[in-house]
Amino acid sequence: MTQFILIRHGETDWNRELRFQGQVDPPLNATGLEQARRLSERLTGEKIDHFYASDLLRTRQTAEPTSRVLSLAPALDAALREQHFGSVDGMRAGDIQRDHPEAWAQWTQFLPDYALPGGESARTFHARVMAAMDRLAVAHAGQTVLVVTHGGVLDMVYRTARSLGLHGPRQSEIPNAGINRVQWGGDAWQIQDWADARHLAGLPPQPVYGQAPPEPASDSPKPSKR
Repeated sequence: MTQFILIRHGETDWNRELRFQGQVDPPLNATGLEQARRLSERLTGEKIDHFYASDLLRTRQTAEPTSRVLSLAPALDAALREQHFGSVDGMRAGDIQRDHPEAWAQWTQFLPDYALPGGESARTFHARVMAAMDRLAVAHAGQTVLVVTHGGVLDMVYRTARSLGLHGPRQSEIPNAGINRVQWGGDAWQIQDWADARHLAGLPPQPVYGQAPPEPASDSPKPSKR
């Protein structure tokens, strides 16, 4: 049995702007940095055997305070990156709808094998993510592994554990800097706890995808919530 503590990175300004962050590399904003600090306090005293993070800046910054608390540096793994959205990476949802209406119409059908121009399909992304997770589970059998990654990655793990298909929108909450606990038992993934955000109480409400942002129109809009 391998235990995992999975963390989505803290908030960035692009989350607030409802941009497709994908594999572009914006930093955490002030709220995200505070989320990361609170996360480190929440994880103080946890028995962590191994620590991994996506190699993108927002995950590395989220991992930093916890790394100091645990005296354990994360190993960076590009296989834990967010889904690649190709030519629309970095664009606001509204701008994609305006400038790439056909691609947007295809994207919002949630087809497993559709990829935005130059990007990854959900099926390709899922295969990448679960190959990385399986690799870590086998390498660290019987231990506890902390992973700081992205919303899309956690969505793939959730779908796998719940035996959900890749068609359709996200069916779970995945808050920035929330704590998700899963385990791998050798032949299946199981969710123990999901979307625990008690340590974030009192912080500004997290971006609500699918609603107009305050100024001007992150990971991404409602269809992906990366």
